[in-house]
Amino acid sequence: MKKTMSVLLALVLLLALSVPAMAAGEGTITINKAVVGQTYTIYRILELESYNLTTNAYSYKATTDWEDFIKSADIKDKYVSVNDEGYVTWKDGADAAAFAKLARAYAADNSIGNQGSEKAETTTIKFTGLELGYYLVDSTLGTLCSLDTTNPTATIDEKNAEPSNVKTVEEDSNHKYGEKNDADIGQTVNFKSTITAQAGAENYVFHDKMSEGLTYTGVTGVTLKRVDAEAATVDPENYEVKTSNPKDGCTFEIVFTQTFCDTLKANDKIEISYTATVNEKAVVGLPGNDNTSKLDYGDSSNTKTTPPSKTTTYTWDMSVLKYANGDKNVLLENAEFVLLNGAKDKVAMVVGGRLTGWTAVPEDDADGAITWPENTVLATGSDGKIAIAGLDSDTYYLREVKAPDGYNKLANDVPVTITGATKGNDGTLTYTTVSTEVENKSGAELPSTGGVGTTVFYVVGGLMVLLAVVLLVTRKKMSAGKD
Repeated sequence: MKKTMSVLLALVLLLALSVPAMAAGEGTITINKAVVGQTYTIYRILELESYNLTTNAYSYKATTDWEDFIKSADIKDKYVSVNDEGYVTWKDGADAAAFAKLARAYAADNSIGNQGSEKAETTTIKFTGLELGYYLVDSTLGTLCSLDTTNPTATIDEKNAEPSNVKTVEEDSNHKYGEKNDADIGQTVNFKSTITAQAGAENYVFHDKMSEGLTYTGVTGVTLKRVDAEAATVDPENYEVKTSNPKDGCTFEIVFTQTFCDTLKANDKIEISYTATVNEKAVVGLPGNDNTSKLDYGDSSNTKTTPPSKTTTYTWDMSVLKYANGDKNVLLENAEFVLLNGAKDKVAMVVGGRLTGWTAVPEDDADGAITWPENTVLATGSDGKIAIAGLDSDTYYLREVKAPDGYNKLANDVPVTITGATKGNDGTLTYTTVSTEVENKSGAELPSTGGVGTTVFYVVGGLMVLLAVVLLVTRKKMSAGKD
C-alpha cells in the first residue's frame, strides 16, 4: 500500500486520511490555493477499519454508498482488489486519474451524499470532524486528489486552474486575427476561438452567439495543440456541433465528450475555426456587429462559465453628391454611376442602397459599349445623391456611365477611400459617412485644350468677314462712279 500511496501523491488525485492514535471524527482536510468562487466537495469512498503502526499497514472497506462502485466491473480487478471479506487494496499500476474521474461521475450520477461542500471565499478551505478513510476531493475546476495515510490532518494544494477562452476574427486585408475587422455585406468572415484547457476538465461546452447582422455558416475545424506535441485535428467523434435550440439562446454550441476532456492536460489549447457571412441586416458604421463566445465547464450541478470574449465586425457606407458647373446648389438628377473595386475588375451590386455582392465587369461589345449587369447602375435622385452601404475599408472607383442631359460625362474614374472609424484620445470611436462630391460641366462649354487655336479661329474669321464687307462697299462705290 505504501507504493500505491506515492503513486497517487504524484498524480495529485485522491485524498485519504487515516489516523494512528486518533479518535474517529477528528480528521481534517485543508485545501490551500483554493480558487475563490469555486465549490469544493469531499466524498468518503473507503473507511479505515484498522491499522498497524509497527508495520505501517492499513485495512479498508468500501463505505455503504460506495460499495456498488468498488465492486462494479469497471473498478474491481482493474483499479482495486476486493477479497471475500470486503477488504479493498489498490492494484499496482492502476490509473489513479481514471479512477478518480469514474468516482466523480458515479457520485454525480447516483446522487451520492458528500461529507462536506463549500464555496471558496478565500484561498483556504478546511473540512473538519471527518471520519478517517480515503476521500475524493472534487471541485468545479475538476477532480482534486492527494493521499496521506500517516496523519489525520491532510493538506493539499489546488493545482487545477480555470480554463479560458479567447475569440479572434480575421482581417482580410492582412490575414491577421484580432478583436475587430472590416467587411462587405455578403462577405464570408473567418473566426477562431482558442480554449486553454486545464487538468481535470469536466463538461466542456463551447457557446457562440452572433448578432443579427452575421449569419453562421459552419465550423471548419477543431484542432488540439498539446503543450508537449504539435497541433493535430480533433476527430469529430470527440465533439458535437449543435445549432438547433441551444440551451442559452446562442447561435451554436460544441459539446465535447468527457472521454476527450479526460485526455486534456493543463494549458492544452483547443482551437475552433468557424465562419459567418455579413448579411443585409448588418449594422452599418458604429457600433458594429458583435460575435461573442464562452466556455461552460465543471460539475453539471454547479456549472461555471468563462468571461465572454467578443469580436466586432464593421461595415461602412459612402455617399455621392452630383452638382453642376462649380455651384453645389445646382444638384444634378439622373447621373448614372457604377462602383468598381480597387482592381476595377468587379462591379458592386446594390439593392435599396445596400451592397448585395460583387460581379465581374463585363467586356466591351463590338461598338466599344458596356452592358452593365442588373442592379449595378446607380442614378442620382432629385437631391443629386447616391448612397451605398455595406462596404469594407478599401479604395473604390466611381465610374460615370451616363451624364445628365446637357452635361459632359466624366472622362476619368473618381477614387473613393473608406478608412472606417477613428479613435479619439479617450478611446472613443467616431465615424462619419464618406461623402464624395462630383462635378459635371455643362455641354455648352468647350474644353480648355485648343483654346488658343479657337481664339485664332475667331480672329481670322472676324477679319475675313470685315474684309468681305470692305470689298462689298468698295465695289458698290466703284459701280456708282461708273454710272
